Amino acid sequence: MFSGSCHCGTIRYTVDEDMPTKAMSCNCSICRRQAPLHHFTTPAKFAFQGSRDDLRTYKFNHHVIAHHFCRTCGCAPFAEGKTPGGTDMVEINLRCADGIDLDTLEIMHYDGASR
Repeated sequence: MFSGSCHCGTIRYTVDEDMPTKAMSCNCSICRRQAPLHHFTTPAKFAFQGSRDDLRTYKFNHHVIAHHFCRTCGCAPFAEGKTPGGTDMVEINLRCADGIDLDTLEIMHYDGASR
């Protein structure tokens, strides 16, 4: 199991999985600006801790992914939405994960700008 949070700690989560060893880096318009390192999981393995009133949400393009960010510090620790195949998913920004060594991650590049 691993956990994470926004910068101020208001938005916290746990994921019922081992710490990831791989991450995805995307070059779409929002990822170029926010620079997250993505890990995808299922809603059943994700537990949000806190009040959803502390979240702000941004959707763009096809409006299938809700990009959540903290209303206090502005950090974006996770998103919720659908995979291209229509399955529910949660995207974790591994830059917000507790205790992860980002330098050890195998980074897979995704061309989101062309989609």
